[in-house]
Amino acid sequence: MEEEGWESELEELRTRETFVERMGGEEKVDRQRERGKLNIRERISKLLDKDSFHEIGKISGRPTYDDEGNLIDLQAANFIFGRGVIDERPVVVAGDDFTVRGGAADASIPAKQVAAERMAGELRLPIIRLIDGTGGGGSVKSLDSDPKKKKETTGGHGGGARTYVPAVIGWEHAITNLSTVPVVSLALGPVAGLGAARMVTSHYSIMVKELSQMFVAGPPVVNRLGGEQVDKESLGGSRLQTRSGAIDDEVGSEEEAFEQCRKFLSYLPSSVYELPQRGPITDDPERKDENLLTIVPRDRRKVYKMRTIVESVLDQGSFFEMGKNYGRSVITGLARLDGWPVAVMAGDPMHYGGSWTADASQKVVRFVDFAETFHLPVVHLVENPGFLIGTEAEKAATIRHGSRAMAAVFQASIPWCSILIRKVFGVAGAAHSASDRFQYRYAWPSGDWGSLPVEGGVEAAYRSDLEASDDPEALLKEITERLNKVRSPFRTAEAFFVEEIIDPRETRPLLCEFANLSAPLRTPGPSNIKYRP
Repeated sequence: MEEEGWESELEELRTRETFVERMGGEEKVDRQRERGKLNIRERISKLLDKDSFHEIGKISGRPTYDDEGNLIDLQAANFIFGRGVIDERPVVVAGDDFTVRGGAADASIPAKQVAAERMAGELRLPIIRLIDGTGGGGSVKSLDSDPKKKKETTGGHGGGARTYVPAVIGWEHAITNLSTVPVVSLALGPVAGLGAARMVTSHYSIMVKELSQMFVAGPPVVNRLGGEQVDKESLGGSRLQTRSGAIDDEVGSEEEAFEQCRKFLSYLPSSVYELPQRGPITDDPERKDENLLTIVPRDRRKVYKMRTIVESVLDQGSFFEMGKNYGRSVITGLARLDGWPVAVMAGDPMHYGGSWTADASQKVVRFVDFAETFHLPVVHLVENPGFLIGTEAEKAATIRHGSRAMAAVFQASIPWCSILIRKVFGVAGAAHSASDRFQYRYAWPSGDWGSLPVEGGVEAAYRSDLEASDDPEALLKEITERLNKVRSPFRTAEAFFVEEIIDPRETRPLLCEFANLSAPLRTPGPSNIKYRP
């Protein structure tokens, strides 16, 4: 007698898969499209290499059975995850389905989010979160004891009508992943509560202009308190969140967000147990740019475009800037030198002259810790006249945040090369690299450094002389001219207080040499400094 097969069970499997592939149903999916948003399955398809997604836990959801115990419906869970491929490299992708109860807890299966994070950490794969909604956050509907609402309220935290002490199940895995694998979060709609926490607990985060907003609690909750009246965009639009530092970057479309995600990952290893891989060599390491000779003006009061220098000395077209709208006196991003991935920091004289503000200092801490986590050598193009001064700077606790930035620099063990472009002053200037290590450092002839600028220190240092002078203006000019004669960077080099003064055109060849020398010095494995969002 021929053994009976399992066709009936496979037919049931296909039926269940058909149920969940409807997501929140035709009406909800159409409403998502009317908002100008892709649905979660379309998003995953556009993010990953073609046909590479393998879903896990696809048929999990909220079932409905008839009186005889037969399945008549299966509401999809509002969270989808699995493994896929980006540029031929395996990744984990996890996404919210806003069409199913807007991502609220009473439609979620928390174990799926935990499984996604554990999968990324234990298999040492990057994780990309596509966040749209509360991300498994709360809904007061889960408290409704009306028996007619029973089908809608049996999920969440154990079912039934009761409150609970807040807890985020499995959050330890999300935290551990920050020190283990690259974590990218994309806000692709309104994001609140736990969804917002998931967004910022990442190495790189993106919002889509006018499509996504992020807040701890949404406008209905805020407006109910009566202190202010807001809408989604004014409360948590991408312009606000990228300038507050909560989110790294904003883009114009979902497709652009996916492309940014792919670019970001291209500079990184799959986990801290690997090293960033050398990419194609697309630029001459000996290339020299004649324009660098004149880019820094002789008048120290004039600014210049640091990004022009950044683009010139790195592999052409390789600079990937991160956090452009926050802490704007410091430029941060990823790039390549002779194909090797590096982390790039640069002072921007267009903003506060390059001074480190409280925001810029926080940006430095997070970026240096990020580079340390993933074994990326740092290139620092230095333009830093010191910490920002004044009443507002004191109110912002600039010195505390700045001291944390200096600590991050000194604690870093990754290879580090500083190019002193022009101003390097005070305590903030001293944080251009760790002075207790070998100083792999070069200076341009435009270098100007010290405990504080001559312009700002003459009147304080010579106050009594100026007050006693019959012609204080003439004396001030005389003293300034005398001090300027010893201001030359060559005087510093005489005492070996700066190692080398170079022709600016030699910057790229020397940086490429640094990248090649530092490549074998890196050791894979976890950093002693645990990354925090």
